[in-house]
Amino acid sequence: MDLSRERAWQLLVSHNKEDAHLKHALAVEAAMRHFARRAGEDEELWGIVGLLHDLDYEEFPTIEEHTRKAAIWLEEEGYPPEVIRAVQAHGWDINGVEPRSLMEKTIYALDELTGFVIAVALVRPSKSLNDLEVKSVKKKWKDKAFARGVDRTVIEKGAELLGEPFDVLIQEVIYALRPIEKELGLG
Repeated sequence: MDLSRERAWQLLVSHNKEDAHLKHALAVEAAMRHFARRAGEDEELWGIVGLLHDLDYEEFPTIEEHTRKAAIWLEEEGYPPEVIRAVQAHGWDINGVEPRSLMEKTIYALDELTGFVIAVALVRPSKSLNDLEVKSVKKKWKDKAFARGVDRTVIEKGAELLGEPFDVLIQEVIYALRPIEKELGLG
């Protein structure tokens, strides 16, 4: 099975056209790669999971279908069960596939958090991650009107699953996204 990033990217863009979805995939990929390196895990495998986690979202955004269609497509493409299960596990709250492995727990924890960190950066004068600090993210976290679409309970549950202090999780996501901020439309 070819687990190349290029093959995963081609599959992603065959089902996703919206810039926001592609940028989200890039952000989660970068975060997953960073956390894989940090844990001494397979960076390519984790990156592919990050890139493909919302494979079906643009075409099937409903609770009944999201992650289920992706699992079918990934199986048809010959992706290994660990990739398929991790993609499903990121949607634990909608499909009941509980994250078990470190990779599954990480994708669950990072998916919503990457979006929140980017939203915080976008409202800063610099629109950059390079000067973004954890305290700025936590300040916006308390403002329930800010980034209403981000499910804070999922992020908190994910941090708990990982056994990571919330501040550390935020800081590591900032570090993970800094190298690709231009691709994300920041900076």
